[in-house]
Amino acid sequence: MTNIQILTGDCLKLLPTLEESSIQSCITSPPYWGLRDYDHDDQIGSEESPIEYVENLVSVFREVRRTLKADGTVWLNVGDGYARNGGTGSCGPNAAVGNTKKMIQRRNCKVPECWGLKDRDLIGLPWRVAFALQNDGWILRSHITWIKKNAMPESVRNRPSNATESVFLFSKSPSYYYDRNAVREPTGANLRNYWILGPDSSRSGHPATFPKELAARCILLGSREGDTVLDPFGGSATTGLAAGELNRKAVLMELNPSYVQIGLTRTENLQPALQLQAG
Repeated sequence: MTNIQILTGDCLKLLPTLEESSIQSCITSPPYWGLRDYDHDDQIGSEESPIEYVENLVSVFREVRRTLKADGTVWLNVGDGYARNGGTGSCGPNAAVGNTKKMIQRRNCKVPECWGLKDRDLIGLPWRVAFALQNDGWILRSHITWIKKNAMPESVRNRPSNATESVFLFSKSPSYYYDRNAVREPTGANLRNYWILGPDSSRSGHPATFPKELAARCILLGSREGDTVLDPFGGSATTGLAAGELNRKAVLMELNPSYVQIGLTRTENLQPALQLQAG
């Protein structure tokens, strides 16, 4: 039995190859709009307009819904950004990071002509994506605030520094699987909708790795041992690593072959007992 399957290619093309109702839970963090370059012409996040970005994500998760079991869930982490007329800064959502193409930096310096955005507006992309998915048929069950233990510093003087991101819980139907006892508060109380989580201690080689603890928490709450979880934006295989540790199977999809190799190597090094399949 293959524990982790890592597929190379565009998730919009790969998702239709998965069997209908074969996935219990989807845990993923798509590329943030206009922030980083993932070295592929078909990458999500490099759209000319955030409207196109939202539309593309709706298309992806429409196909994800087909693959989910009737009681399946989606745990979605989406980042935000600011509308700017000039200037990217050295850190924060509009950072001029080393792996960002100049075209993306230039776009980050121009306020998008949509949603009434003005210079320095917070775009509100997480909620715009969430409402678009809700309108497409998903049931929006929870908004979780991920509080970062070691947030990236920002040299801003006219607003608080960002130290949180959004995680949304969606369900395919009103009755869905959720193990409320899998993760509890230290007092034993029901889990609250703010999670204080830190980054992984080691670098993976991928520019935007989310904490394995975050993926593990979603997997525990949304699936049973032996279930299959999905990450259509697999990156460095964080979701797969967490799934393997928790006795779940995983299907990961990644557009960039270099990141696929990072994920394979990382998994082989950290969990050599897992059965891997690349495709």
